[in-house]
Amino acid sequence: MIDTINMQEMRYLNLFRKITQISTRFCFRYNDFIIFAVPRNLVSRAIGESGKNVKRISEIFGKKVKVVSYPSELHDVKRFIGAVVSPVNFKNLEINNEEIIITAGNQSKAALIGRDKARLHELQKISKMFFRRDLKIV
Repeated sequence: MIDTINMQEMRYLNLFRKITQISTRFCFRYNDFIIFAVPRNLVSRAIGESGKNVKRISEIFGKKVKVVSYPSELHDVKRFIGAVVSPVNFKNLEINNEEIIITAGNQSKAALIGRDKARLHELQKISKMFFRRDLKIV
């Protein structure tokens, strides 16, 4: 699923493992968040009681941190992308052989695309990384 991990991401992953006692290789950025993806059954443990693990990691990195469950199959795409972009919502998500198409209202579409298309590019990178498909927002 993931092709390359840079040194900064490696530091993030090592600290995440040290604090949560959970090993993952899924770490990426979206909308100024550092997001870690772990198996669904380990999300609560990774977050920690009252969010203590996420708060500690966030303080150390000086960035907002989010933990989501990673997709185990293609039908998990909508849930996974929804968790990544939360609290922004979208109307629908379609998957075909080559791309993922997100349908959103005007405000949500603007929030998903971001200034200078920054969030769109991040989502496209995440889509390629996890699902090997292009992503389009309409």
